[in-house]
Amino acid sequence: MRHILTLCVGNICRSPLAQALLARELPEHHVRSAGLSAMVGYPADPEVIRVAREQGLELQAHRAQQVTSVMCQQAELILVMEQEHKTQLEQLYPQVRGKVFRLGLYGQFDIADPYRQSSEAFDTAYQGIAQGVALWLPRIKKLN
Repeated sequence: MRHILTLCVGNICRSPLAQALLARELPEHHVRSAGLSAMVGYPADPEVIRVAREQGLELQAHRAQQVTSVMCQQAELILVMEQEHKTQLEQLYPQVRGKVFRLGLYGQFDIADPYRQSSEAFDTAYQGIAQGVALWLPRIKKLN
């Protein structure tokens, strides 16, 4: 399981942060991020850049991209932020069934979208993403 895709809506907040965390922890993997309704070409939200920097991650170069069928085919694991994202992605690309999971699956939680909200909402989103990544890491490593 070397190809991982993280997915949210706009690809400027949650999924880039999840991508950066996973890439740091899994340097031998290819980790990408995308959005269901991506703000194509936009940089990461300034609050996400702040949160990332506080955690030693760099998102300055990130640019949002729309999820594609090819991305889904290449990914061996697709991690979404909310149950609704899983439903939407499986409706768009039925062939992804069986490899799409919530990042918060093992903690039974969704990661709420902090876009256009307070700094605290971004901090909370980071905490959920970090928890989800921590719970997925041993499972991903076990499958390699």
